[in-house]
Amino acid sequence: MISELRERIVGMHYLNHWIVLILDTVASVLCTFLACLLAGHLVSGGSGMMSMVKITLLSIPVSGLSFYLFRIYRNIIRHSTLRELWRLVAASGVKIALLAAVVLVFMEPERQLLVGGLFDLLMTTVVLICMRVGMVLGYDVIVSKISNSNSHSHLLIYGVDDRSVALETRMRNSKQYHVGGFYNYGKAYKSYRLADLPVYYFNDEQDFVHIIARHNIEGIVFPDYESIRVEKERLIRYCEMHHVRMLIAPPVDEVSGDKLVPGIREIKIEDLLGRDEINMDEEVVAAGFRNRTVLVTGAAGSIGSELCRQLASFGVGKLVLFDSAETPMHNIRLELEERFPHLEFVPVVGDVRLKARVRMIFERYRPDVVFHAAAYKHVPLMEENPCEAVVVNAIGTQHVADLCVEYGVEKMVMISTDKAVNPTNVMGASKRLAEVYVQSLGVSIAEGRTPGRTRFVTTRFGNVLGSNGSVIPRFMEQIRHGGPVTVTHPEITRFFMTILEACRLVMEAATISEGNEIMVFEMGGSTRISDLAKRMIELAGYVPGVDIEIKYTGLRPGEKLYEEVLSDMENTTPTIHKKIKLAKVRKYGYEEVRLAFRELERRALSVDVRGTVMLMKEVIPEFVSKNSPFEALDAEFAARRNGKGDTPEGAAAGSGVGIVGE
Repeated sequence: MISELRERIVGMHYLNHWIVLILDTVASVLCTFLACLLAGHLVSGGSGMMSMVKITLLSIPVSGLSFYLFRIYRNIIRHSTLRELWRLVAASGVKIALLAAVVLVFMEPERQLLVGGLFDLLMTTVVLICMRVGMVLGYDVIVSKISNSNSHSHLLIYGVDDRSVALETRMRNSKQYHVGGFYNYGKAYKSYRLADLPVYYFNDEQDFVHIIARHNIEGIVFPDYESIRVEKERLIRYCEMHHVRMLIAPPVDEVSGDKLVPGIREIKIEDLLGRDEINMDEEVVAAGFRNRTVLVTGAAGSIGSELCRQLASFGVGKLVLFDSAETPMHNIRLELEERFPHLEFVPVVGDVRLKARVRMIFERYRPDVVFHAAAYKHVPLMEENPCEAVVVNAIGTQHVADLCVEYGVEKMVMISTDKAVNPTNVMGASKRLAEVYVQSLGVSIAEGRTPGRTRFVTTRFGNVLGSNGSVIPRFMEQIRHGGPVTVTHPEITRFFMTILEACRLVMEAATISEGNEIMVFEMGGSTRISDLAKRMIELAGYVPGVDIEIKYTGLRPGEKLYEEVLSDMENTTPTIHKKIKLAKVRKYGYEEVRLAFRELERRALSVDVRGTVMLMKEVIPEFVSKNSPFEALDAEFAARRNGKGDTPEGAAAGSGVGIVGE
């Protein structure tokens, strides 16, 4: 019964708008009567009773008409603001003007009528405003009492700025949460009230425990990602140690429709590891894709699907999704249909290894821009299957790039990886091969040696937080099953960025690039994986080493202990975007690369594992295997260089493929 009453009160019909109109009219008529009565006593000593009655009766239709014209009864009373007062004042003024006009035409004007009109205007305006205030206060009292009688989660909102107040407004009518006040570090706002709620403070863990226990607080809500990062080593730690829920309100653009208030969610490890939000000039970026046909390969993957979401929000003319994974493709299709009902998009199941299938996409849809995200990415798996890594990551990229040129695509953006920098594994080397091909092709076009107009942009970044098959979902699954959480080495570190951050930078890079460039993203500081595991265990409410064990399993084949620093000033140059730099890499001749790719494809398709990896090392001399069976090939190359000279041409002599690097 209580829940039904609450539904009725917090719904649109707290007060029916026709009831509001009737109440306003009755109040207005009473004000007219009292104004006439007061004016009569002040001016003529109480005479003119008949005129007063006529004007009062006339006020009924006049008040109703003026209030109807200004729609003052149509506002949702509980959301009224000061900006709406002008309607009340204007409606009162029109009422008086209409009454005055009727009096001048049909009645004998009297001095007391002028005074009564002024009184009526003031009284009507004040009474209508007081009625609105009373309705809002009554609503708040009723909802507060009902909320307190229900089993809501009692929360505090972190911070005292505009974002925190806006969050309180969003949560005010929540069926799940009850906001008990605001929470801030330091005593600056001690004993203050904000949005009629108390502001509590903390200086240390003792203060935190006192407030939580005294007010029966179950959780802290953070208004944005920035506030989480500010408190990740203080308030977040206190919440972890004392098992207090930590929640975040995602930005409004991350939730939609009836999910606006329930968008409050638990804090995840990605929120703690992420860095300052990237401010993207969305209008400039969107202008480059609006009303264009855009193709995304690997569209069902972590990066590809987020690219699709962002492109959909930019108003592309047509979005073509291409991926070989059936179920993830089905899922992203359902999501886009629900979130972007007016978007014209085409999901296509296919494989970049099959050039005829890729050609069909270009022939049928003629894309203007291509985002190439299709790739195999798992290092140990590709170390065991090098031929497949080459066919998908290198040859697949060649197929897409060649068709971009053939069908006049304006720009192709390739998603690469930090593992292509001085690669120590097959996966990284295969992505470096893909970089070499698209860059050499782009340079050849720019220099007029190859016909075409396509500009190629390559983007490099590190590990993406929460992507499919990455370390975070793996750790979550292990924690869910009681451990142990497996880490390869106590000192292993990685660079991380969020999927949203990575895709925003990809969009920025695609916008600012002039073509034929490898654009490197600033990844911030590296994270020790063992620390990541401990933090995730703590976030889950357990004690590392006590409730959940961390087990070290040793480096996997091809795995580095430390990833390369991509944005080091020695190997990059700056761009107009502070988080994007241009990589300094050796240049290859396109004809030599094309011949090498022909041989790579032949060896990979014939499953010549040794020959395939051997040729990869010849084309990419900096590819030196680590913790891998292919280290033996490096020893063979070293011996060959000693006998034939320390040059890439000498190393390539054994295969019959010559590669020229600058």
